[in-house]
Amino acid sequence: MKIIINKKAKLDKLAAQEIINLVNENPKAVLGLATGSSPIGLYEELIKDHKANKTNYKKVTTFNLDEYIGIPIDHEQSYHTFMYETLFKHLNINLKNTNFPKQDDPASYTKLLEKKPVDLQILGIGSNGHIAFNEPGTSFDSTTQYVDLAESTIKDNSRFFDSIDDVPKRAVTMGLKDIMMAKKVILLAFGKNKAEAINTLVNGKKSEDCPATILQDHPNLTLYLDEDAASLLKK
Repeated sequence: MKIIINKKAKLDKLAAQEIINLVNENPKAVLGLATGSSPIGLYEELIKDHKANKTNYKKVTTFNLDEYIGIPIDHEQSYHTFMYETLFKHLNINLKNTNFPKQDDPASYTKLLEKKPVDLQILGIGSNGHIAFNEPGTSFDSTTQYVDLAESTIKDNSRFFDSIDDVPKRAVTMGLKDIMMAKKVILLAFGKNKAEAINTLVNGKKSEDCPATILQDHPNLTLYLDEDAASLLKK
């Protein structure tokens, strides 16, 4: 496990550069992508680079971690829409090469990931230690599946909706076993509300009570943390 602590703007640039380097080295790279607020700065850096340097994403394949159940994929808060508006429409990526978990057939996503392993997976982390939508108590052997969202996750995500009552209560998500298949993992965490989860990930006992602790076993993991997210770590 490698830990990088810096200002958020610097971390966004560093993480984006890892993706840019990978795509330049391997035009057919497979990227695992996350939603939420944590990766937005990284995506903005990818867009800036694409405009300036014409980094080519035409042959890149992407797999997103999750999608809500209960809202259509063209809803303004769906993750399909988020990814298109935040990243995809600004790159020359072929939308046919972008993938999301299928609501009607979650198991097919795991099969796709086995056939086309992710080279670099981007993750955020929830305040309760969830990664993707794998809430506390999720089996470390889980594959892509339906999940009920924890109250803390619904509360965290309510900032994106008009009302907490509008937040979907279920989702389909890449499982923990799926995530661990990625060749490299970058986890981004910013803010004091992530400090406890990060401390548990780094210093805590591996436990399904904190799903992110499975990453302790990943052979190529880098944490990109601002000072607030890293505030509970020992110097």
